[in-house]
Amino acid sequence: MKETVTLISGGAGRIGSAFCRSIVENDGKVVIGDISEERGMALQDELGSKNAYFVSLDTTDSNSIVESIKLAKSKYGKIDSAVHSAYPISKGWGAKFEDIRPENLKEDLFAQLGGAILFSQQIIDFFKSQGYGSLVHISSIQGVYSPKFEHYSGTNMVSPIEYAAIKSGIISITKYLSKYCGRDNIRINSISPGGIEDNQPRSFVSKYNESCNTKGMLDAKDLCGTLLFLLSEDSTFIHGQNIIVDDGWGL
Repeated sequence: MKETVTLISGGAGRIGSAFCRSIVENDGKVVIGDISEERGMALQDELGSKNAYFVSLDTTDSNSIVESIKLAKSKYGKIDSAVHSAYPISKGWGAKFEDIRPENLKEDLFAQLGGAILFSQQIIDFFKSQGYGSLVHISSIQGVYSPKFEHYSGTNMVSPIEYAAIKSGIISITKYLSKYCGRDNIRINSISPGGIEDNQPRSFVSKYNESCNTKGMLDAKDLCGTLLFLLSEDSTFIHGQNIIVDDGWGL
């Protein structure tokens, strides 16, 4: 990753911040795109202003995306790659299937699926003018497999149906755009992580881990090796692929 520049949407979030740290540790530079200035600036200070640059980025707003790309190019002179890991949710996120409200569904589908399309639209336009680029989307095992509802039994947790729809849509977007940009020297792939540990109920974690091979629930940093591979020249001829990192949960 030496001297490469990567723009990361949701860069101050749980997964995004792990990506930022890993890229900088491997001699790359990151543009931290996020709606939270407080968390974004704190991460910039942690990584150092030479290696990291925070920009305000709302992936539901095309103008915000365009401005963040302009600022990134102004700072570093180029953007070699981009990662879309923003995860905006409505106040009604996580409702049971029977309790979904139209206004929340509309907001979540646009914010997450629409945001992925809008971010792709603008960064691909930039990559075309630059002559190259690599884009990685973050999907989920829920975009590949049906939920294991028995894992949720006895908890207040829900596996939202809109999450499954969004994450399977991310994979479709990845494949569509990879073919769409097939002659433009632009690579587009996605990663589907398994569950990321986030203080889930012990009973859920125990059942979840039983479905895995070794570790079970992952840390965000467990995704970084796959990301670095997809951003590097080692994956030059990998196009339109969705790489599952789930410790065997889906087997």
